[in-house]
Amino acid sequence: MRTGIEAQPINTADQIIAVQKHRIPLAAKVASAAFMAVLMPIYLKTYGSTNFLWFCDAALILTMVGIWLENSLLISMSAVGILILQCLWLADFGSACLGIRFLGLTTYMFDRHLSLFTRGLSLFHGWLPLLLVWLLFRLGYDKRALAAWTALAAGLGFVCYFFTPPAGAHLANPNLPLNINYLYGFDDQKPQTWVNENIYVIIWLGGLWLGAFLPTHLALRKLFTTPRSEARLRAPVRIH
Repeated sequence: MRTGIEAQPINTADQIIAVQKHRIPLAAKVASAAFMAVLMPIYLKTYGSTNFLWFCDAALILTMVGIWLENSLLISMSAVGILILQCLWLADFGSACLGIRFLGLTTYMFDRHLSLFTRGLSLFHGWLPLLLVWLLFRLGYDKRALAAWTALAAGLGFVCYFFTPPAGAHLANPNLPLNINYLYGFDDQKPQTWVNENIYVIIWLGGLWLGAFLPTHLALRKLFTTPRSEARLRAPVRIH
């Protein structure tokens, strides 16, 4: 006579088994880790820790973490936050290469006081959007990204506005970033004067939300599938 709980084999067809394969190749994960292992110490030495408060640098970190965790939310947040902005960076850099001043966002790429290797690392602004699109194809787009990035951007804006140097500040180390995320206008030499600074920050962040974050979210929501749910292996147990 058998008593207790005993697991009995059942037909494979009756099992609900979903084996979740890795959706991002190991080579991509290793390459991303290697790149960050080179970039972070050089950036810390050259620009200081506050450089990672830039939206683009924060998105880079989120992306690299998202690659290893295969986390669609982190990848989606980065895409919402910087796809349009990085297109502007590319347009500005391309124009500067042709001797045409566009927005002045990439003047540091031509600063001979910075090593060519350090400037070369900043070319991630060019390939990061392509990487994000590829990752979205692999992982899908998480619709929570807009709210999550909005909260992060607001937090970064608060820290930058109250705790980092404004436009026009005279720093002992000229490589240290000021006017991070352009909260004081587009001229690093002096703050904008056409409106009160506090009001400008609200207008600027609101403009980014309406002109960059929201349109990107709406487009990605249409173009990409939602993330697949994590598979669970449920093994039925029969009781005798």
